[in-house]
Amino acid sequence: MKRFLPVICKSLSLVLLFSVLAMGSAFAEKIKVSGIYTQPIQQKWDAVQHKGLLKAQAAGDIDYVYSGKVANTDYIRVLREYAESGVKLIVGEAFGISREAHKVAKDYPNVAFLMGDSFGPVKNNFAVFDNYIHEPCYLMGIIAGSMTKTGKIGMVGGYPIGEVNRLFNAFMTGARSVNPMVEFKVSFIGSWYDPPKAKEFAFAQVEAGGDVLYAERAGVVDAARQQGIIAFGNVNDMNKEENGKDVVVTSAMWHMEAAIAHAIERVKKGDFKAEDYREWTMMAKGGASLAPYYEFDAKIPVEVKTKVELAKSHILAGTLIVPINDDEPKSTY
Repeated sequence: MKRFLPVICKSLSLVLLFSVLAMGSAFAEKIKVSGIYTQPIQQKWDAVQHKGLLKAQAAGDIDYVYSGKVANTDYIRVLREYAESGVKLIVGEAFGISREAHKVAKDYPNVAFLMGDSFGPVKNNFAVFDNYIHEPCYLMGIIAGSMTKTGKIGMVGGYPIGEVNRLFNAFMTGARSVNPMVEFKVSFIGSWYDPPKAKEFAFAQVEAGGDVLYAERAGVVDAARQQGIIAFGNVNDMNKEENGKDVVVTSAMWHMEAAIAHAIERVKKGDFKAEDYREWTMMAKGGASLAPYYEFDAKIPVEVKTKVELAKSHILAGTLIVPINDDEPKSTY
């Protein structure tokens, strides 16, 4: 019997080797992924997803194709066309068309869907995400509440929906944590992209006494520059990417690389499932961050930066939970 042991061991080793090689081959194999966006990819919400997918493509993980400026009225058709084309993962958005998008996912059970959606995941292949960058918004609020001289801060957003409201509320909570008497002027322009209108609303907030602005929408930074006041950015690094030098103190940034990498890994393993990717867009997993202070680094008091770093460490450790409040924020001045 002993003479057979080397042969058996050798056979087992070969089986193990082939198993490891097969697993490695599965992970090395590219998968086809599509992105479907309702806005031009230059629009920063869609640009964040596009950037994450381009990074995965550059790493050799995926073959990536996309369609931009797809209206909701045409979205389901495009969604089905990509599902029929052999892609393994579709990244997109289902705001306003959730029910129809759920039906597409049901019709194509072998395709993974990672969709921006206000509702939860739907079994078995419809996962959802949103931008939960409320934590860096809270940190920005600490700085804003410390730097305002009038005690009044203006905030200009697109629409009063959950993904915007939670950012404003976290920013306000952060500001009040260091300045309980601070007041806010909250305005929504009714558009995702209308810089002249956003600028007009920002001017009105400054005229009412605001000396700090939260620029959730494009156009607010220009108003701050013309008025000679500071602003705080949203989603992307508005100091560098939206002409914010000497105006934008910092920005609450959203990153989709970690979420997309998680989805790709799950697809390759064959165990993609319907889940909420919320945690993958928060600070602990690298889905959100606070942009550098750049030229404002020396202008922010040391004690304020210390408070921010302490709060950040507690957020990352899970000992500070920034509330997620999707209720519409109200003006107080």
